[in-house]
Amino acid sequence: MATKLGLGLPQNRKYDLGRDVPDVARTAEAIGYDSLWVYERLLVPEPATQGLYGIEGLPWPDGYRGVAEPLVTLTLAAAATERVELGSSVLVAPLHTPFRLAKTLATLDAASGGRVLAGFGTGWSHDEYAASSVRPFEERGAALDELVEVCRAVWGPDPVSYDGHITKIAPAVVGPKPVRPIPILLAAGPGPALRRLVDHADGWLPVAMGAEKLAAQWRAVQELAAERGRTRPIRTVLRANARYLAQGHSGGRRAPFHGSVDQIVEDLAAHAEVGLDEILVDLQSETRDAQELKDVAAQVYGKARAAGI
Repeated sequence: MATKLGLGLPQNRKYDLGRDVPDVARTAEAIGYDSLWVYERLLVPEPATQGLYGIEGLPWPDGYRGVAEPLVTLTLAAAATERVELGSSVLVAPLHTPFRLAKTLATLDAASGGRVLAGFGTGWSHDEYAASSVRPFEERGAALDELVEVCRAVWGPDPVSYDGHITKIAPAVVGPKPVRPIPILLAAGPGPALRRLVDHADGWLPVAMGAEKLAAQWRAVQELAAERGRTRPIRTVLRANARYLAQGHSGGRRAPFHGSVDQIVEDLAAHAEVGLDEILVDLQSETRDAQELKDVAAQVYGKARAAGI
């Protein structure tokens, strides 16, 4: 069975949100992509108070300045499409009030005919937590746990009730309901996050850092699932943050998904061998505009399918 292919929507500041998101969404669906995806970045501290991903000295990409709100972006894409799934990779869960996020996702799922995939993570930016979070950074795992529980409650049958640390819902009717239980996918590494994934989520959202590393991570997930008695399959969507280079990468070590269309497809093939369900390719960082994004997306999709991916 062919690996499903998803495409990242244009959220970075060089794109025209109202024009380019529906245009790219419609085009991606026509090309044959299976899903469309957004990510979340609230702000860029200036001067930087911590490195990218919390790694000291690692600079923040310029593209993070002015990233469009993810659920607004997905709503624009939903209105322009009919078939593709609509996912987040990822929403930083503790930056959202659980009840409001659950209701927003349910509304989007109902409006789109049951196409939403809810991808959550805990994030890493202390500045984003200071600006927006419902719990302190140190309590981000507990905040994600509660958000997942609130979503399950709100999306379930009425009357809805919940008594948590952040959220208190006295028995109430809450609608609209999603078309079907929205799949919850988590970005998770070793430790408590991996146990949360295995015990409470529908799927896993790893980031591409090389096929060998991915294979080892996937084995760890499967081994923990077996150890904890999980029998339900774990849906898997790999996020590949691509850096498209028209002339390709030459000389020196090449990072995964950095290079020409042929080099990106070569990496797609290697990662697809791991056996995950789907690969999301985000091309927006280095394409000049929406037209180039659409052109490169079409080439990647066509060459990937021709290669048997």
